[in-house]
Amino acid sequence: MTDQSYREIAKRLEKLTELSLELSTNRDIALLQDRILKAAKSMTHSDGGTLYRISPDGRSLSFHISINDSLGMYQGGVSGHKIDIPDLPLYLSDGSRNLGSVAAYAANTGTSVNIADVYQAEGFNFSGMRQFDEQYNYHSQSFLTVPMRDHEDELIGVLQLVNAKDIRTGNSKPFSDTDQRFIEALASQAAIAITNSQLIARLEDLFESFIKLINIGIDEKSPHTGRHCENVPELTMMLAQAVHDTGTGPFAGFEMTDRDRRQLWIAGLLHDCGKITTPVHVVEKATKLETIFDRIHLIDTRLEVLKRDAEIRALKEKLGHGGDTRHHDEINRRLSAELARIDDDRKFLRHANVGSESMSADDQKRVIDIARQYRWTGPDGEECDLLNDEEIGNLNIRAGTLNPQERDIINNHISVTIRMLESLPWPKHLQNVPEYAGGHHERMDGHGYPRGLRGDQMSVQARMMAIADIFEALTAKDRPYKKGKSLSESLRILGGFRLRNHIDPDLFDVFVRKKVYLEYARRFMDPAQIDHVDESTIPGYTP
Repeated sequence: MTDQSYREIAKRLEKLTELSLELSTNRDIALLQDRILKAAKSMTHSDGGTLYRISPDGRSLSFHISINDSLGMYQGGVSGHKIDIPDLPLYLSDGSRNLGSVAAYAANTGTSVNIADVYQAEGFNFSGMRQFDEQYNYHSQSFLTVPMRDHEDELIGVLQLVNAKDIRTGNSKPFSDTDQRFIEALASQAAIAITNSQLIARLEDLFESFIKLINIGIDEKSPHTGRHCENVPELTMMLAQAVHDTGTGPFAGFEMTDRDRRQLWIAGLLHDCGKITTPVHVVEKATKLETIFDRIHLIDTRLEVLKRDAEIRALKEKLGHGGDTRHHDEINRRLSAELARIDDDRKFLRHANVGSESMSADDQKRVIDIARQYRWTGPDGEECDLLNDEEIGNLNIRAGTLNPQERDIINNHISVTIRMLESLPWPKHLQNVPEYAGGHHERMDGHGYPRGLRGDQMSVQARMMAIADIFEALTAKDRPYKKGKSLSESLRILGGFRLRNHIDPDLFDVFVRKKVYLEYARRFMDPAQIDHVDESTIPGYTP
């Protein structure tokens, strides 16, 4: 063997070693396949090459990447140019293996095919190759076709090289035995690398699908909560991208890699996973008296009983006065006034039962007055107030529909979320998911929950999710206890959170300045909610 041959082999070994290192670290399958074909061409000084991939059903080979230097051709892969060539069947119409095509033969038999001159070779159908040569005025000569099989001997694809070149003359020459052995080694390593990358991608897809399965379960319990779990990560990613693109100010140095984005996306999907344990009657509490059903109907029934009692008393009183019409008229007048008062109080209680942003002290006092004013006799024969203490407490909820005990149950979902997420063995690139997801109810002033963290104790990502969580809740129109607010009103309320030091002021500035709110509104809000926004009127924001 000459010194030139030794140097050539040394170069190939070096290239193979470099590629092996790259194959072990590269997780981008498209770039990986591109690199494999180009490395094979370079190692053998080939003019052209094709990478076939096995179809999902295992019945054919698909043209995945095709390169030809002489023709300036580069199709498929990451080139952006689609290969419009039919798949190569691995089986004939009678079910037997296709051994007429070189690539199919290599795939079906698991053996390499090294042909010195395809125009002199026998045993294979080269009609397609001849048509190619005629169409492009090209001359195919030497072929090296190698199957790509992984460590479990599963077929991944086929690597085919065309026209090895003599590096001195540039003329086509046959592929040597050394060429074949190097490409077989490369194909084996490449197949394993592709399999590993596919396995990792499938595991990540499976993991994300499992997350979505949890959200489906939450959605079955509470449809609006399920949609919330879908929309919050979308809005979080919009804000994250806006911060990433910010070149000045506090976030000028903030950057997110693809891995960072995936970690934040996963955290967003899981930020309310603890709600899978929250009772439905609490999550879906649309009115203050609702549990399994809305107990306002029980109060309606009691008031109807009181109305019937009043009517019975009036009838008995009329009987006591015989045919005295003057007394009858007075009795009717008093009865009408009493029934009207009962109806008015019932209307008020029904209104009080609907949650609002703020219930006045006068209305709260009136609930107590009505509760004590009316007495009714229950099925047990005991006389009692119209409303018990628990009903009074619920009807006098100042804001929303949840009483303090139910609020604690709702708030507990974030503690459950944190416990669930911290119990998982997160890989290094996802290890911050619990912190990101578990911090969206914390506040900059340290008075949030469940851990009472201050802003400087939280990551930027957790603070982003806090803003996304609030804004999504404000704009959502599918909540059973509230209507969706307009875009301008939601921004004013969010600005109030910023002034009270609940949310990160710098992130809020990016949220408004970069019009993240508008991007989200156009994608996810009802058009009827999207009104004109005068940013100069948003509290806590200076245009």
